[in-house]
Amino acid sequence: MQRSNANSAFKVRELYKSWSKDLGLNLVAGRKGLNRNIKLDRVQKPGLRMIDSNIQLEEGKIQIFGRTELNFFESLPPIKQKKIAGVLAEKGIPCYIISKGLNPPDPLRRAFEKRNVALFVTDLHTGRLISALNYILEERLAPFITKHGVLMEIHSLGVLILGKSGIGKSECALDLILRGSKLIADDIVEIRRIGVSKLMGSGPWNIRHLMEIRGIGIVNIKDLFGTTSVMDKREIDMVIEMSQWNPEENYDRLGLDQKSYKVMDVEVPYLVIPVSPGRNTSTVVDVAVRNQLIKKKDKSAAVEDFSR
Repeated sequence: MQRSNANSAFKVRELYKSWSKDLGLNLVAGRKGLNRNIKLDRVQKPGLRMIDSNIQLEEGKIQIFGRTELNFFESLPPIKQKKIAGVLAEKGIPCYIISKGLNPPDPLRRAFEKRNVALFVTDLHTGRLISALNYILEERLAPFITKHGVLMEIHSLGVLILGKSGIGKSECALDLILRGSKLIADDIVEIRRIGVSKLMGSGPWNIRHLMEIRGIGIVNIKDLFGTTSVMDKREIDMVIEMSQWNPEENYDRLGLDQKSYKVMDVEVPYLVIPVSPGRNTSTVVDVAVRNQLIKKKDKSAAVEDFSR
């Protein structure tokens, strides 16, 4: 399964659930507004323009309030404060974040609560907050595709395991986790292209760290094996496809074929592993990853020797 996502807006609820710890977010008003959509990958600081009732704020863009905005807002008469707060709450903004741990003025809190606009407070300074948010949003809102497979970190490489449904991808992944590998996503893998040649994979936030094992059901890998058994995201370094053994197929027996797999115009090393009863697929995958690591080191050494 592969699906292209040009419009990858996501909800404020996901930002709060996935990054509240990193950003130090504390929700102080507008909990019902967590279902609003964040659409743009840059944040905005309105500055003193916030007093203008015709202020133009981009819909779908997070707004940041720092000391400048709050000091000026609190210097205004109460009637003016109430009017401005009402205008800001009607601009289609997904959420507002107050930096430096500043106390939100009551008119803002009441207006956002009434109109279901999430208001957060963080102790981060404004510049650091903006940088962190821009980094998160650029990656999260990058165009992406979804693949039916399993994404893992095996021996420090990000490995995307593909194959038809029921071929044993999850069971293979489970065995690898028992050996110390880490799960990023099972069943649905979201792949984003970052920059020119970087592919970043993750799982949908609502099923993150979950795995379906036939005969057992859905299990939480983080709860079963601890935090060291999972990751939220990982760059994809190679693709392994599990394929049903076909005696008429000519498989590579010498390891000389160098195949690549193209995802969003980025090519990564690709390997097909035939699956048959009695074959320990997880061991073969483990060896394939170790072999790829050796190839990478040999290539790096060759480049280094050539450059001397």
